[in-house]
Amino acid sequence: MNEFELIRHYFAAARCAQGGVGVVRGIGDDCALLAVPAGEQLAVSTDTLVAGVHFPDACDAFLLGQRALAVSASDLAAMGATPLAFTLALTLPSASEAWLAEFARGLQQMAENCSLALVGGDTTRGPLSLTLTVFGRVPAGQALLRSGAQAGDLLCVGGELGDAAGALPLVLAQRDATPEVAEPLLARYWSPQPQLALGQALRGRATAALDISDGLLADCGHIASASQVALHIELARVPLSAPLRAFAGEEQAKVCALGGGDDYRLAFTLPPALLADIQRDWPEVRVIGRVLAGSGVQLLDAAGQPIEPPRGGYQHF
Repeated sequence: MNEFELIRHYFAAARCAQGGVGVVRGIGDDCALLAVPAGEQLAVSTDTLVAGVHFPDACDAFLLGQRALAVSASDLAAMGATPLAFTLALTLPSASEAWLAEFARGLQQMAENCSLALVGGDTTRGPLSLTLTVFGRVPAGQALLRSGAQAGDLLCVGGELGDAAGALPLVLAQRDATPEVAEPLLARYWSPQPQLALGQALRGRATAALDISDGLLADCGHIASASQVALHIELARVPLSAPLRAFAGEEQAKVCALGGGDDYRLAFTLPPALLADIQRDWPEVRVIGRVLAGSGVQLLDAAGQPIEPPRGGYQHF
């Protein structure tokens, strides 16, 4: 199977490649054409996932297809953008038809979940890696940024943290667990669900936002730096799931939530008066701290005293 047959059979023919709202021209020409309504801006983000770095060398192709697109779509959620389309650059060591069929099936499922249309990309031979670029639209001036947090705001997260990091011993086949513990943790690693609807609801409400990919403490540091404020996080208020507690133990669960990464939940700052409205529609949203004048991120114990964080977030270099 040559490159063009591969693209035509597994990707150009996929349901997610048949166009959609905002897609004027998809696969088949040198560029895709996207239409953005008047008064809106285009949101664009690119992520690269490399075998042995972002996922195990040997892994389920269907799950990898889901995870690859979810990771990128989460950036649209962080900006409050409505999804439009995505491109895929796929580097493969070989063109295994069985692998490609399962990968395309996982990609299709997540594309449907996120309302994203596949509009182009590239394939080449080499070590397995995936580069996805996602496109979304957002009303002009309403994109969620990292730079607007104000002293007095609440610091919130979009749900329980640490499950994906806690799942790593399961992903790497280093440990086993009962299905009621293993399955929800593995689902959070392989099939994260970008919080797109929450991000759109936060437009005009949240003062700053991002998605948690490198760990809560590290990513909150980006908000603190961009907004030139201090963020105080109360350790006792960081939400942890029952499966994570059961699998990792209380202390290690906290380590996973604070620095493990791969959560793809939103972290955002919010004026206190708006909290009830958000939690009415998203009861999983939790307040974990507050914004103050100053700089940096401070972790506090139950008595409100500063404590040393267990570790920082993920860094490539």
